[in-house]
Amino acid sequence: MNHSILKQVIFDQHEVIQNAEIIDREYCFEKNLNYILVGLRRAGKSTLLYRIAKNLISEGCSWSQIIYINFEDDRLLGFTKENFNDIVETAHELSDSRDIYYFFDEIQIVDGWEHFARRMADQKNHVYITGSNAKMLSSEMASTLGGRYIPRLIMPFSFSEVLAYNHVACSEAAMLTTAKSAKIRKACQEYISNGGLPETLALSNKREYIKSVYEKVLLGDIIEREKVKNKMALRLMIKKMAETVKNDVSFNTLAGHIKAAGVKTSTDSMIEYTSYAENAYLVFRTKNFVSKFAEKEGIPRFYFFDNGILSLFLVDKQSSLLENAVALHLRRKYGEDIYYYKSNKTGIDIDFYLPEDRTAIQVAYALDDAEEREVRSLSSFARKTKENHRLILVTYEEEKTIETDGCTIEVIPAHKFLLS
Repeated sequence: MNHSILKQVIFDQHEVIQNAEIIDREYCFEKNLNYILVGLRRAGKSTLLYRIAKNLISEGCSWSQIIYINFEDDRLLGFTKENFNDIVETAHELSDSRDIYYFFDEIQIVDGWEHFARRMADQKNHVYITGSNAKMLSSEMASTLGGRYIPRLIMPFSFSEVLAYNHVACSEAAMLTTAKSAKIRKACQEYISNGGLPETLALSNKREYIKSVYEKVLLGDIIEREKVKNKMALRLMIKKMAETVKNDVSFNTLAGHIKAAGVKTSTDSMIEYTSYAENAYLVFRTKNFVSKFAEKEGIPRFYFFDNGILSLFLVDKQSSLLENAVALHLRRKYGEDIYYYKSNKTGIDIDFYLPEDRTAIQVAYALDDAEEREVRSLSSFARKTKENHRLILVTYEEEKTIETDGCTIEVIPAHKFLLS
């Protein structure tokens, strides 16, 4: 490939990094390790690479040692795996240093990238990679890369990161101050409704931006990449997944809803399409802790990786948005080790179960008429499991402690739980 074009891409990217507003995030990276950053499009992966690059410059590196390639750059259309070596050659034309730092943004666009990435690691290069597809962390890919890269799932902003961005204090003292506590609650309301995509925070028309991100994920990261032919079935499936947040749903049921709308599909297609949505980090699933293997895989509960995207499909569904925000908080903290707990035999139905922390969590937007039902669910769980669990009931704004049936249930408002 023409080295002049590559140099132009690199120099232009240097300017982008220099002018970028860098937001501190809750991720740390060791200087001498190689990383793969994956996650939903526009979740902030590139900005994290910018931060790493700027830190290197502040530590004494020169810009000639920073080789940043964004493979979505239109000047790189037609780039193939055979062109990767041109990047290395160009890097050595620009710098005589032994320490060159390579940043490859959205590298999954190039088929066969993993073989180049492995060679770069084997040659002891410093490499940082981003991508928007979970296949980059698949067992097959892990085998190819052989543990040479540390994976990091990058999610949209957490609530605490949103508060930090907006310079809203959230210390225990702030929580007890009327004015500051009001700011935290207001920010929580906006976070639950609009999500945490970093670029939305400075926008007045957040919905239009969020919609554009969703369409890019749908069209680019799912339909185009996976060559989906039945686009209407896919769109309807995602809409139905949004409408059934909080509920377990089988693939047969998803197929039935779409057929009822007059669109042909099948259960197998639903299984395939949901995997595409998961690979693009649009949604994730929780499984029933007490189910047999087949039911665990076949009847999941789906949540969205960003509340703003979920809100595109909902009208007056604050309870669904609250539960999704709780799911995101737990996903960020516990990874995939979160479940729901539903037993037809005992009648127990718990929204979230954390076996690692021996914690059961229910979510209710407001207690009102729901208090008796939610308290009964948690106390029944504690009684029938006969184990010592922490019992939590997350609400939008109510806070108290409930003692019942020998159990202690902590009622925690959303803004405090999302900061826990």
